[in-house]
Amino acid sequence: MERHWMRNMVLLIDVNVLLDFLMRREPNYLYAKKIVDFCYDEKADGYMAFHSISIIWYTLRKKRVENLRHTLWDLCKVIKVSGAENEDVLDALLNENFPDFEDCLQEKCAENVGVDYIVTENIKDFKTSSIPAVTSAEMVGMLTK
Repeated sequence: MERHWMRNMVLLIDVNVLLDFLMRREPNYLYAKKIVDFCYDEKADGYMAFHSISIIWYTLRKKRVENLRHTLWDLCKVIKVSGAENEDVLDALLNENFPDFEDCLQEKCAENVGVDYIVTENIKDFKTSSIPAVTSAEMVGMLTK
């Protein structure tokens, strides 16, 4: 019998989805958790932009989360970090199609690892992205088919 191997879906998970997961924020916590679980179970390959770590650190530190370093270390074992080169940052600075510089950096990091989708709760911020953006609920639907 011939076997056909399919590769995992590759995702860049926006910081808002990761914060929904880490902070158990409603209404999207369960969707965010399922996405992280899919990555943990190696049913999807998850990435986050390098600068998401500092945003998460800053946000959780203000909430006085205990064992913050350990929490982020655990997250980075499941959701890999994607970087950006100097040229990527320069391109992002001049890209007027993205009103938000941070979102443009998200796209650059997504391009660098060849993701299939950007998972975000702010779809409108990625309307000019070269990579399709979907909500966490939409992604859970896609991954459970």
